[in-house]
Amino acid sequence: AILSGHYGLPIIVGILAALGLGLAVGFINGVLVIRTKVPSFVVTLATLFALAGLTLGLSVILSGSTSVALKSGPTAKLLFGDYLGGKFEVTLFWWIAAILIVGFILNFSRFGNWILAMGGDAVSARNAGIPTDRVTIALFMSSGLCASFVGMSQAILYNSAQVAAGQSFIFNSIIAVVIGGVLLTGGYGSVVGIVLGTLTFAIVNQGIFYTGFDANWASLIIGVLLLAAVLMNNTFRTMALTYAPRAKSRAR
Repeated sequence: AILSGHYGLPIIVGILAALGLGLAVGFINGVLVIRTKVPSFVVTLATLFALAGLTLGLSVILSGSTSVALKSGPTAKLLFGDYLGGKFEVTLFWWIAAILIVGFILNFSRFGNWILAMGGDAVSARNAGIPTDRVTIALFMSSGLCASFVGMSQAILYNSAQVAAGQSFIFNSIIAVVIGGVLLTGGYGSVVGIVLGTLTFAIVNQGIFYTGFDANWASLIIGVLLLAAVLMNNTFRTMALTYAPRAKSRAR
């Protein structure tokens, strides 16, 4: 928004800069996790606050405000920030495309096998010849790219960018994947489960405000839902690991 909205550069420059920044942040996170051996959640949480402060300071220095207007062209608006049929954001279809691409990678490619192997046991994966460092950096860069894509699309959709925009969604992704059956310890999960978890979280989160419940209880309901999902995931995992098929009885 600063490049294309404040300085008037072509919208494609702003888009490429935003996506490039997401890749750069992901690269930094990946390198920090590999070099420091600190849990990735701690590293990304630290860079989250650092980037929030940096974005706030630089926005004021460069544009004089924490909110920057953005006028995108019709093509960019159609591709990233428009409503199809007046009801559905075009980013919904980008989400579906991401589901198909990531699902194919995880289930039908060697890289997907590497990801699952690393989630199960990174040391064993490294001993098996998997380039764990490169895969880790690639995953962090992919995550940063997706995050910057969403932010870029939101800026084009609302014709402006704000420093504080999206802060309420910090933990939504974690909640969605946990509800979808992904273990935070790694090694277990599926794209289909994440899709169902995302839809469940969205339906519950939005549905609360259309019921007779007091909206002040929304966080409590979501917290209970998250806790129940974690307990169910652990229970199902234990059942799956301890399951043994019964031997067929022999005919006398």
